[in-house]
Amino acid sequence: MDDTSAAQSLAALGHEARLKLFRLLVRAGPNGLNIGEIGRVMAVPPSTLAHHLGTLVSAGLVIQEKRGREVINKADFSAMKGLLHYIEAECCAGVETASQSAA
Repeated sequence: MDDTSAAQSLAALGHEARLKLFRLLVRAGPNGLNIGEIGRVMAVPPSTLAHHLGTLVSAGLVIQEKRGREVINKADFSAMKGLLHYIEAECCAGVETASQSAA
């Protein structure tokens, strides 16, 4: 994970509807949900749902798997964990400020 991919992932999650959608897919677990199930739970128009799913897929946070005539959407748990690890990787490592370097 680098700054660019982390920023893309965070930007995708920065919309309330996409965050709710991603959290729904996380709750669904590894089996995921088809588009009809997501639409029923979220009560959003199909075109809006397609737009939000497309953004999450492009950001690498959702995987779509075709099963016959339906599309199953799953949270990409390895991408999610990678993003969380990237954010916390330097937690409490300290930052040298200008006043500290002058001393």
